[in-house]
Parts: sequence; structure tokens; C-alpha cells
Amino acid sequence: MSTQSRTALLGNGVRRLTEPRTIAILGIACGILAFWLALPPWTVRSVGGPLAAGFVALACGIAVVPRGERKLGWWAIALGVAGTLGAIWLQTKEAETLDSILTAGVLASTLRFATPLAFAAMGGIFSERSGIVNIGLEGMMLMGAFFGVWGAVWSGTWVVGLLMAMLFGGLLALIHAFFSIHLRADQIVSGFAVNFLALGVTGFLYSSIYPGGIETEVSRVPNVQLDFLYDIPLVGDLLGGVFGWIMFAVVILSYVILFKTPIGLRIRSVGEHPKAADTVGISVYGVRYGAVVTSGVLAALGGAFLSIGFVGTFTENMTSGRGYIALAAVIFGKWLPGWAFAATLLFGFGFALAIPLQREAGISENLISTLPYVLTLVALVGLIGRSIPPAAVGRPYVKG
Repeated sequence: MSTQSRTALLGNGVRRLTEPRTIAILGIACGILAFWLALPPWTVRSVGGPLAAGFVALACGIAVVPRGERKLGWWAIALGVAGTLGAIWLQTKEAETLDSILTAGVLASTLRFATPLAFAAMGGIFSERSGIVNIGLEGMMLMGAFFGVWGAVWSGTWVVGLLMAMLFGGLLALIHAFFSIHLRADQIVSGFAVNFLALGVTGFLYSSIYPGGIETEVSRVPNVQLDFLYDIPLVGDLLGGVFGWIMFAVVILSYVILFKTPIGLRIRSVGEHPKAADTVGISVYGVRYGAVVTSGVLAALGGAFLSIGFVGTFTENMTSGRGYIALAAVIFGKWLPGWAFAATLLFGFGFALAIPLQREAGISENLISTLPYVLTLVALVGLIGRSIPPAAVGRPYVKG
């Protein structure tokens, strides 16, 4: 390579490093670093490090806002201030308390809490990639949670419980698909309707079938007996369970199906340009029905994880908004399986962190319980204007 070429490459590299977006991202990273320095394994007990990182974040944000990178610039400023203040607050706590909060167990719990969200998020991606908004993920998870328990109690085996969960989750999704595709109802209204339907149906059936609560022992999804997996740090507990393997397989298969197969191409085509897809012989209605039912089956698996894979019982409205969080993960992940899974890990961390924070830091239970939902709001606010959904999502298709 000639000297002139090396000089040109060096100049391009320097130019990219001095772009406003790059500087803003550096500022955001420094804002996060300011807070992270006060956490294990660093647990810095002096204010110098966090203050320096926070100052760099603040300077980067102030530098790029006038240059047009307003959104990321303001994020750098906000994280610089919040990260520094948070670090100073953490330094008032005992180092032993912080170590007891951020343990390997918390990170393992993150994966467990993320599992039901990941199932529902993958389902949401299939539905929305085909052009159908699926607000009903919450209801489909709830149906899966109830009928998973019902099937396991009725048959005595968790296998039937999973099959019943998938069946009834798919049936509820079929209702949503019929109203959204054939009747061309407002998809958001239809989604909320199936959520209320699921809440009412599961509540009525639970109180009717189990008026005194579920007294029999529920057949739960077992762990896989592969002892060497339990020696893997952080993820051994999850990988030892059937649901852990299924969840990772679903995430990988979702990517492969959507982006590496003709079926995925059809799903994406009807979500982007249904008229063009129809013109070349693709059944828009058929593809959308299949995608929405698939989303219901996957969301129901997430609900079944809560009932027969996690707690071993059912309580009314036990999903507690997890379907909505999964939908937020879909948007946060820009309708891509890998990024959506990463988003579920973020929200799962919020659920996992709430437990030791309440126990060790003495923070109000009611306040701590809002942490996952606050993370959801922050994530969505940060992505508004940057996540571009499929072009035809939410728009009924009229064949003709």
C-alpha cells in the first residue's frame, strides 16, 4: 500500500472519529462508565473517577448538540449527570451491600426473567414483520400460563401442559388475526380486546375449576441432566433447563427463518409491500394468518414458562404486563431477533435487580417493582424516531 493510500485511510479514520455521532456515542459510554465505576467489580470509593467520566460525557454532549446530533447529544448529557449522581449515591452504601446485590445469581436470574419475554418478543416479530400489530401478546401469554397449568394437572405431565398452552395461545391469536385481517378492524383495538378476553376467560376458569386454589402438585418442566452445564458461570442454571434450550433455539430459528428462508422472505414481503407480494402470487392473507398464529404459540410458550416452568402454579393476571414489555423489546430491537433478545435481557435485568435491591438496600417494594417498566419507558423514549417498522404494519390489506 502506498504512502498516499495510508494517509487517505488515516484521514478517513480521523474524520469518522470526529463526527458528531461518534462523539455523542463516546459521551453516552462515558456516562454509563461513570455509574459503572461505583459498582462491582470496580467499586470505586472516591468521586474522582466517576466525576471525570461524567465530565467527559457532559462535554461530548454539549459539543455535538449545536452540530445537529441533538438526540444522542442530550442522551450523553443526561447520562453524564445521572451517572455521576448515581455513582456518588452508590458510594454512600457499604461495598459489601453492593457485592451482595450484584452477584452472579442476579445475572443468572436475568436470563430466567428474560426467557418468557424472549418467547413473546419472537412471536411479536413474526406478527409485525407480516404487517399485523400484535398488542395481544399479553393475553396470549396469559392463556399459555393458565392452560399450561390446566393441561399439566389434567394429564399429569408437563408435555401436555405445553401442548395445551400452545394450542390455546394459537386459538386466541387466530381470533386476533380474523378481526385484523378479514374484518379489517383496528389492530390495536383488537389486540386490547383479546387481552381483556384472556384476562376474563382465565380468571373465570381459574375460579371455577380451582375455587380453593391449585392443591395438587403441578408437573413442572424438568431440568436437563447434563451436569457439566451447571459449572458454566452465570448461565448454567438456565442451560440446565428445557425452557432455556427451547428459548435459545427459538431465537436462532427466528432469525434463520425470517432472513435465510423463502418463508421468511414472504413474511417480510407482505409486511413491506403486500400489493407487490400479491401480484407475484403470494397469499397475503395466508401468510399473515400463519405469522399471527405463530406469534400466539410462541407467546403462549412464554406464559407456560411462568406457570409450569418457573413458579409451578397459576395466579390471576400472573403475566403482569410482560406481554407489553415484550412488545417494547420488539420495537427496541428494531424487529430483529438478536437485538430484541438483547432488549429482553435488559428488561430481565430490571426484574432480577429489583429483588436484591429491595432486600439489601431497604428501598420500598412498591418503588422497586416499577424498575422493569421504567427501563421499558427509557428504552422506548431513546428509540423514538430511530426504529423504523415494516412499511405496511398496522394497515389492513384489501385484496383486489
